[in-house]
Amino acid sequence: MTITAAELAGFTLARQHPVTRSWVDDATRLRLLTEMHEDPDVLLANSLEIAELRANRFAPTQPPESMLNYWLPAGEVRAMFSMRFEGGDSTKPFVDATPMTRNPQPEDLPALAATALDVYGMHNPRYLRLWSADPELPGTEPDRRFLAAPIRELRLTDVPPGLALRATATVDQYDEAKQAYADVDADHPHHVEEAGIQDLEDLEEAAEAGLLFDITVDDEWAGYAAAIVKPEDSLGLPAYVVRELILAKNHRGHGYGRHLSHLLANALPDPTHIYIGTIHAANQGAQRAARTAGRHDIGGWLQLPLERVSMNG
Repeated sequence: MTITAAELAGFTLARQHPVTRSWVDDATRLRLLTEMHEDPDVLLANSLEIAELRANRFAPTQPPESMLNYWLPAGEVRAMFSMRFEGGDSTKPFVDATPMTRNPQPEDLPALAATALDVYGMHNPRYLRLWSADPELPGTEPDRRFLAAPIRELRLTDVPPGLALRATATVDQYDEAKQAYADVDADHPHHVEEAGIQDLEDLEEAAEAGLLFDITVDDEWAGYAAAIVKPEDSLGLPAYVVRELILAKNHRGHGYGRHLSHLLANALPDPTHIYIGTIHAANQGAQRAARTAGRHDIGGWLQLPLERVSMNG
């Protein structure tokens, strides 16, 4: 059975968090979701040429067909199954089943896992990634949460004196930003699994788009804030996706974190857009700062560990 991008868009829209349905009209969102699902979801279900390129890169001993997307039934639901690799790392395989006819339920998990392993088991995927607007799903482990709000709701002026953003066209403080992450990791060892600095190329892309900012305290560099227009991470919303929010060690602990969303929202050029970003479910400090700023948890990814799933239901 084939599926069109427009049909996937309809399923995806129906699964979104209710609060987001008031932010953007359905027609606009369906158009953006259709574009999102056309590439890569539908494209990777039909292009053996791209599948061959992916197989050569990630699994040269496996057939190209093992890199195609498949729209398949799994018990009472249908999903678009896709072979993925965390951060483009061939040693970290997982299966994604984000496009789905409805939000997954606990009783769906054995069939979803069985289908994922039947199609992609030769790659030894570690988990099946699902998406749901619900905050949790028994039988799964939390991954990243999407936290968002309309920019117009975040544009406030009540920030601490001396704290500001300054647009920058270069990433001259990249080494300092890497050290800022290392300092957080040293203080909180679990953080290394929850967040990491964006690649230099990603921040350069943000700079080229005019969306990279130095965080300054009394004109001293204190960190980076960055965003990008990235439709595949926007849930069909006209949005700026947060790429980076990091404070240097000597500027942490002063209550600045909860103001960074406001500062970045103030700096983004189109106030009609949505401010959206993902935060690991275990990163309670970052989630707390985002919620305090007025961002809403509108859904997130969930991990279903494949090696621990019972195929007997």
